[in-house]
Amino acid sequence: MSPAPDSKQDRRPPYQHAADELRRDILQGRIKPGEQMPSIRELQERFGVANMTARSALNVLRDEGLIYTIHGRGSFVADHNAGGELSANYTAPAWYLANKDEKTGQAEPGEGGSDDTEAAGVAGDAGTTLAEVLTALRDEIRVLSADHQELRREVEELKAQRSKP
Repeated sequence: MSPAPDSKQDRRPPYQHAADELRRDILQGRIKPGEQMPSIRELQERFGVANMTARSALNVLRDEGLIYTIHGRGSFVADHNAGGELSANYTAPAWYLANKDEKTGQAEPGEGGSDDTEAAGVAGDAGTTLAEVLTALRDEIRVLSADHQELRREVEELKAQRSKP
C-alpha cells in the first residue's frame, strides 16, 4: 500500500497546523519570551486561513500557557525554560503571595466566591501550580492594562482641555 499524498496524511484542522508551527517558533526561540505574537491578520496571511482559524490557533497556545493576551494590546510569548517546557515546580515570589489578595480583591479561602480553590492554591506557597499563578497574573495584568488605558484617556482629555484657548 502506498503512502497517501502529504495533503491527506494529516487530517487535523488547520488551526492545529498553525498552532503547531507557532509553538515550534516559540520553543525554538524564533519568537522570544515577552515578544508580541503576530497579529490575527498576519497569521491569516501567513497560514492562508480565516480569522477564526487564526484565533483558534492562538487559543490553543494560550490554553497551553505558551502565550498570554492583553486586551487591546495583543498576544505575547510567556516565559518558559530553555528545554521548551513550562516549569511545573514554579513557586510564586514571596512579594506576590503576600500582596495577591489585597491587589486583586479576591476573597480569602473559605469566604465564598467562585475562586476559593484557586485562591487557596495560590496563597499556599509550596502547593502553587504554574497554571494557577499564570491565571492569577494574567487576570492582574488585564486589570492593570484596563487601568492604564483609562489613565491614558484621562491624560489625553486633560491635554486637549489645556490646548483649547
